[in-house]
Amino acid sequence: MTTGSEPRHAAHETVEERLAEEVVEELDLHPVDPPAASGKKDDEEEPFPSMSEQIAEQLGGVRGLIESSLPVLAFVALNVILGDTVVGLEKRTALYGAIGGAVFAALAIGGYRLARKQPVRHAVNGLFGIAVGAFLAWRTGKAEDFYLPGILLTFAQAAALLISVVVRKPIIGYVWGIMANKGQQDWFGNARLFRTFQWLTLVWVASLSLRAGIQFVLYQMGEANALGITRILISWPIYAATFAFTAWAIHRVTSSQQKDEAAA
Repeated sequence: MTTGSEPRHAAHETVEERLAEEVVEELDLHPVDPPAASGKKDDEEEPFPSMSEQIAEQLGGVRGLIESSLPVLAFVALNVILGDTVVGLEKRTALYGAIGGAVFAALAIGGYRLARKQPVRHAVNGLFGIAVGAFLAWRTGKAEDFYLPGILLTFAQAAALLISVVVRKPIIGYVWGIMANKGQQDWFGNARLFRTFQWLTLVWVASLSLRAGIQFVLYQMGEANALGITRILISWPIYAATFAFTAWAIHRVTSSQQKDEAAA
């Protein structure tokens, strides 16, 4: 999800999302009911982009992963170097330097893309997330507040997914319909797919809660540097594993149903 289903907002929650394209590159998710041949020539119809292609475009691929990581890495590194560990500056002074470095890194990425006439959407999203976290850290003087927006956003995503299961409108199903079923949401009439999307949405609730929970514990402990390192090192593997499992589970169901239809 972005959360296959995860919405992209602050940069704090985009590192792992942009890795999804690499995870599902070799997976092939099909619509439940492929449309019958229309008789049109191949060159008269614009092919519907594959799931992998759409994820690549939306999440930015490996390059997007690297670019979204740089501001966070700059913040962690400068906070350590300028603080008591190396230079020994006063805590708030070191924090301001780290904030400046993170914002500068985000601006530099956007400027580089503009200079090369490349899309800047991801850079703008990243800058917004960095700006919100930087503002909170600047106001409170606490480095850990730099990560608070991302933590709260992840908890909110988990809550939204849980609610969608309770009201029997699992978000993962809608995401699959848009990305792999040509925008059709006909899975409501498919009992097996519906059940699959219900429990897969709960899997995402658990995944998001785990990632946000680990970070929240470190936030409560005031371990800003450990929080930043954890944010980079463990969040995206959890996301990637959840995304890969989701893609595999859906592929298993749709492929099985296609074989049953072909045999009928």
